[in-house]
Amino acid sequence: MRFQSGNLVRNGVLAALVPLLASCGDGVIAPKGPIAKAELTILQNATAIMLAVIVPVIVLTVVFAWWFRSGNRRARYLPNWEYSGRIEMIVWSIPTLVIVFLGGIAWVSSHELDPSRAIGSGPRPLEVDVVSLDWKWLFIYPSEGIASVNHLVVPVGVPVEFHLTSGSVMNSFFVPQLGSQIYTMAGMVTRLNLQADQAGSYQGLSAQFSGEGFSDMRFELSAVSPDQFSAWIEEAKSKQEQLDMAGYDALAQPSKAVPPISFGRVAPDLFEAIVTGQANASVSSQQVQ
Repeated sequence: MRFQSGNLVRNGVLAALVPLLASCGDGVIAPKGPIAKAELTILQNATAIMLAVIVPVIVLTVVFAWWFRSGNRRARYLPNWEYSGRIEMIVWSIPTLVIVFLGGIAWVSSHELDPSRAIGSGPRPLEVDVVSLDWKWLFIYPSEGIASVNHLVVPVGVPVEFHLTSGSVMNSFFVPQLGSQIYTMAGMVTRLNLQADQAGSYQGLSAQFSGEGFSDMRFELSAVSPDQFSAWIEEAKSKQEQLDMAGYDALAQPSKAVPPISFGRVAPDLFEAIVTGQANASVSSQQVQ
């Protein structure tokens, strides 16, 4: 019976650890870019500061419970006590220092990681216009004149300057391994700068519930070498599909689990039309008809 109980405990612990270990391969604790790495450092520093208080409290709780147990005759119970300025100073100084350290880290780091701030002074950033739709992501490369749906390709080591808006309800653009989620809202443009330091495939998602197809509103970010990126651009330009106003009207209709699509040509003023509501007005008029 004792052996079986030991196995049950061991299996229970392993079962609890499996999801945690499985999540270590991606997400915010496996950063692949400078922004995500800086955010992980903030998380680690904040955790260390909090553990400096939490661990002693847990240890002292166990020590006090053991020392003042009913069977310990050496423990002295002193119900009559007096005010102690030293004790008050210790009791209040510890949480004060924790708040000061955490607040300082959050204040300084959040300003250093302003989403609209450019990354370093290296290569020229790649510009990508992002539009959140129901329930898919549209990526427009204005300099290259192409677009893709649910597939974002970027070169490794090159900063990416995102301009984001929504063709529908509010959403949240997030690539956990690259950092910094940011909202997309109709009628306005938000800015985000990210960079991938390692080649690979990273999952992007919407972190804002947006209706029935929310769970399928995901995309793949492929970080490739500059040569592979150039080859992908040329391949996309060879596609016959075009994304003009009529094509956007069809694309903006609600749909779920849309496979990746590339467009060889994009109307040059499409993103501005989406932001100003002209494209959305076209979609609304079609729905009324």
